[in-house]
Amino acid sequence: MNSQKHRFGQSAGIFLAAAVWRLALFTLFPDLPDLLTGRVEISTPVSSFKRLQEGLFLYNHNVSPYDGGVFHQAPLFLPLFSLLPSSQSYPIFTYLLYIAVDLLSADALIKIADSGEPGGAKLFKSPRREKRWSGRTVATVFLFNPLTIATCIGRPTSVFTTCAILHAIASAVSAKPFNAVVALSFASYLSMYPILLLPPLLLLCYDRQPGGKQTPGLQFAMKHAGIAVACLGFLFATSFLITGQSWEFFASTYGVQLTLSDLTPNVGLWWYFFIEMFDSFRSFFLAVFWLHLSAYVGGLTVRIRTQPLVVLTVLLGTFAIFKPYPSIADASLFLAMIPLFRHIFPLMRYSFLTGSTILYSSFLGPAFYHLWIYAGSGNANFFYAITLVWSLGLSLLVSDLTFAVLRDEWEVERPEMVGKDIRQI
Repeated sequence: MNSQKHRFGQSAGIFLAAAVWRLALFTLFPDLPDLLTGRVEISTPVSSFKRLQEGLFLYNHNVSPYDGGVFHQAPLFLPLFSLLPSSQSYPIFTYLLYIAVDLLSADALIKIADSGEPGGAKLFKSPRREKRWSGRTVATVFLFNPLTIATCIGRPTSVFTTCAILHAIASAVSAKPFNAVVALSFASYLSMYPILLLPPLLLLCYDRQPGGKQTPGLQFAMKHAGIAVACLGFLFATSFLITGQSWEFFASTYGVQLTLSDLTPNVGLWWYFFIEMFDSFRSFFLAVFWLHLSAYVGGLTVRIRTQPLVVLTVLLGTFAIFKPYPSIADASLFLAMIPLFRHIFPLMRYSFLTGSTILYSSFLGPAFYHLWIYAGSGNANFFYAITLVWSLGLSLLVSDLTFAVLRDEWEVERPEMVGKDIRQI
């Protein structure tokens, strides 16, 4: 009991320090939130706080927020933020909401880390699993990651998606499949792409079932897929009522992601490619890009079936690179999951190169954007080049993590190869 109280006290101290640090940045630098809100690295057309405020203004004046073609976010954000006092007059309430969401995400990370799932899944026990970081350490890395802090200060709605995804995974490792599916459905409703996480999440839920309550795999999957469909149906019906019994929000919220109709620059790979694309080829390449994004789900889920949490982590990294409108919030979520796999860090080969590439692009990205937009001494190619370097860094991290996981499995299957180099022929 005393150890539990001590553990809770340490976690509470970390949460308090993170909350105070964020609140200090909000209050001591009052211009910082608006500055970061306008940054393309933080805000995208489907997550921007400024666009949310425009949609909220129309909603509060009984005008459809989707009429102007600017608001592309889920309708449930409108009643949520309309309950808060004006962010211009009383910004403290909005600040506290975003801080609370970050702390809830960190709490979910603690549950995931302390579950033992990262190194000790049901179907695979890593011989290195004792080398791990505590949940408090993992939460600290997340809460004090500069990308997480910048995302919180910039106030994009992607923080709510991050929180929902982490709680879906935390519920899965806690043997609460219903809660996990509901949380993932909510994340999918907010951002669409998390629905691709459903197959590995269901496998994780299935593996974490208590031993005496095992149900057939197909029956388990069908039941919880039905729950996801029902939950999404309920959210869509609620949105239909909120928007004045109109389905207009579908095209504005999800259609814009499917068709990439808003080509605002971001840290992703899609926007510049489709700016240069001839209209006659646009539909074909949209299908190719979406097929490429979704193709990883099946292959990774089958190949790394023994470790569903690894599949979820690798997919989150893949989405941070290849989704239509990525931001540093997606990279922050992926980087938050990496410390869970402390036991395979010695097997990763390109840690220095990966870290250097990500830091290089993080510092030069804003500078290149400034040179393009404000100084006029660069062009779109200038900024797109540094976003390619950013994507390269994340790609190296995803591939290196995948290699380390597979090498860990391989050494269990072939103990005589422990410590020996692998050469590609």
